[in-house]
Amino acid sequence: MTEARWQPGDEVVLRYITRQERPGMSWPARVVEDRDDLLALFIPNGAVTKQWRGVRDSMGQPVTRELVDIPWRRDTLRLMYPGEDYSIWLSWRDEDGERVFHGYYINVEEPFRRTPIGVDTNDHTLDVVVQPDLSWVWKDEDQLAERAANGVYVPDFAKRVRATAERALEILERRDHPFDGSLAEWIPDAGWAIPRLIEGWNELPATLWPDRRSAYGDAPPA
Repeated sequence: MTEARWQPGDEVVLRYITRQERPGMSWPARVVEDRDDLLALFIPNGAVTKQWRGVRDSMGQPVTRELVDIPWRRDTLRLMYPGEDYSIWLSWRDEDGERVFHGYYINVEEPFRRTPIGVDTNDHTLDVVVQPDLSWVWKDEDQLAERAANGVYVPDFAKRVRATAERALEILERRDHPFDGSLAEWIPDAGWAIPRLIEGWNELPATLWPDRRSAYGDAPPA
């Protein structure tokens, strides 16, 4: 059975699903391309996203977190590959009215799952920040190690995350797409308005990653 495809310009919601199986950080996006080997989503500068913010008690100690509206700060093209546990982002910033390519970002994450309103995934902490000249640095290595030590991830999962990032870096070393520079001048359709989170985006039950226990074990209740 052929899976239904989105069309260019369709509005979707990209949701991160927490270890407690609920929607968390989320982004409205427009579909750029949807094919067997690639789902490309555009998140424009100014799109209102849902991001976590810590909540502290009267003594200033963190007690919980809540989702708040945060405007996205850069045009971002997010390339997601069916079955792969990473995505590659390209971003552009505005400099005095001129659109300037800001670089790439390798994000390690759950393989995405389609939902009636978009896609579900979850972040796996470790990232790679890549400059336009393709020089790169690790991001959040210490945080990954801390989460593995504290039981957020099962003990060996950090090694798997690192191996995933290194596999994505092989694409960069070969200068294969998208690190061949072919998308640096990409621009979105001028007729696309800034997308908004679809009503009820947080009410649709999560589509869970089948392999989630290999990463999170038996996740504790919220």
